[in-house]
Amino acid sequence: MRLIDMNWMQLEAHLKGDDRCILPIGSIEQHAQLSLGVDAILSEKVSLDAAQPIGVPVFPVLSYGITPYFTAFPGTVTLRISTAIALAKDVFDSMKRMGFRRIVAVNGHGGNSPIGAYIQEWMADNPGVAIKFHNWWNAPKTWAKVKAIDPVASHASWMENFPWTRVANVAYPDTSKPMVDIPHLKSMDPARGRELLGDGNFGGRYIRDDSEMLALWDVAVAETRELVEGPWPK
Repeated sequence: MRLIDMNWMQLEAHLKGDDRCILPIGSIEQHAQLSLGVDAILSEKVSLDAAQPIGVPVFPVLSYGITPYFTAFPGTVTLRISTAIALAKDVFDSMKRMGFRRIVAVNGHGGNSPIGAYIQEWMADNPGVAIKFHNWWNAPKTWAKVKAIDPVASHASWMENFPWTRVANVAYPDTSKPMVDIPHLKSMDPARGRELLGDGNFGGRYIRDDSEMLALWDVAVAETRELVEGPWPK
């Protein structure tokens, strides 16, 4: 359930019986022909779909992330690492103050890994609160399903092309793009990186059948829900 669909009295009553919550974290950045909000859309939706049957509150998605390498593409918004960590700290501090003690941070953007590292430091300073940092798209079961469908999958390729990440009136190429040399890409400044990437897809097909995508989504939702359900430290 969405936290913003509750009032404070309902949340206070809820916390008397359950101290779990979910925080989706995403990014606003280029995803080739897909929405600029792919990472925010997917992290929030997988969180909401996972939480719905078990009644765990889902906070609004933190839409902005750490993505300096895409800044040559219009629409990309990046936070400094220090800003992202400061934001995460304030949010986790607030959650603790409310009474949440078991938190799942559902991350949809690989560049946000510094937040995952910081969480270990935050927990050392806040004993009694457990936070799980969950990269939903490459968690073991989900990534295995991706590979079973098509082993060539990457940023802005078919694996992120769901009905809810597409842009209206946009055609998606029915082709497969050669994989970019990612270590070479990481050595470039944003302008040169854009030249290398072209449309922004790192490699692989642009779109696959919706039946395959929905099967992948079911695995991702179930795996995320399992993480929320536990086990948790006692």
